[in-house]
Amino acid sequence: MTALEITLRGAQVLTPEGLTTRDLSLSGGRIADTPLGRTVDLSGYMILPGIVDVHGDGFERHLAPRRGAMKDLAQGMIATEAELAANGITTAVLAQFYSWEGGMRGPEFADQVFAALAEVRECVETDLHAQLRFEMSLLDEYGAVEDMVARHGITYLVFNDHLPHAALAAGKRPQGLTGQALRIGRNPEKHLEFIQGLHARLPEVGPALKQLSSALAARGVRLGSHDDSTAEGRRLARARGMTIAEFPETLEAAEEARAGGDHVIMGAPNLVRGGSHKGNVSAVDLVAMGLVDALASDYHYPSLRRAAFLLADGGICDLATGWGLISSGPARLLGLTDRGAIQPGLRADLVVLAPETRRVVATMAEGRISYLAGDAARRFIG
Repeated sequence: MTALEITLRGAQVLTPEGLTTRDLSLSGGRIADTPLGRTVDLSGYMILPGIVDVHGDGFERHLAPRRGAMKDLAQGMIATEAELAANGITTAVLAQFYSWEGGMRGPEFADQVFAALAEVRECVETDLHAQLRFEMSLLDEYGAVEDMVARHGITYLVFNDHLPHAALAAGKRPQGLTGQALRIGRNPEKHLEFIQGLHARLPEVGPALKQLSSALAARGVRLGSHDDSTAEGRRLARARGMTIAEFPETLEAAEEARAGGDHVIMGAPNLVRGGSHKGNVSAVDLVAMGLVDALASDYHYPSLRRAAFLLADGGICDLATGWGLISSGPARLLGLTDRGAIQPGLRADLVVLAPETRRVVATMAEGRISYLAGDAARRFIG
């Protein structure tokens, strides 16, 4: 679709100073500083910067709504993009596992996901990016990960460690292991033997991880760690080049990240529901303390805009600051300096909301309509 040359008139536009009624002109996919093209009356609506989702795995339900039900992953990607646009998201990072858990989190499926993403990227409006979530205990896969990053042009990788170390160290059978093994078609005893072997090689992970991190950083890959629980763990991650702290589990880990100049990402669903479903530190508390750079959809795309408004409604911050956690903040974190705010010369990434319901009625990515509904559609179409 061609980028619109248009002037949007009469809406309340969110700027760093807050909401103000003004005209907004778009040309060549950018925000212009002079009136251009035909005029669309958007009085009664709000226009805010397009949402930048820095980490989300909600796309999984579109790729495989039931086990084995989705054979054409590209079609699942198109459905994902439609949901993103309907939620005002104009840039999205799709977080895909590379894990010992297998199935939809195994390396073969990751390859398929990234291939599907490449297939649809140029025919959808939303700017789609890939993130690889790699389980650091998979020592024999380090070379394959480097190859995957190179083949698919992945620029963002986060290290996880989801092995049930406590149970394995105690010689116990991890909870849920049988069901997990059966879901991926693996014999439960073989699966237990496999993860016991990974746990036994834990002392080898540190040196190997340092080498892999250095190689990835040399390629320009952004590196992060997931679920930091201690200040010491965050310092160690930073020393290995992981300057992004995704979903720190404790206040001390978040404070260490801030003290060390790292970026901190928290989940919007954590904020919307009033706390972590796992009992970790509250996202609201961390935002109130100024420790959060960006909120991510995690597993629920609608939570992003809801989180921004909840922060403003609750007096934690003003709307411009709260919205910045889902627009300009994540854009900076990703090095995307051309978006995240409504300013002349930046990408025309916009979301139009109905103030009473805060429902998304229109989304524009680089000046192209990716979602349009209701009365706003009538106004645009004429």
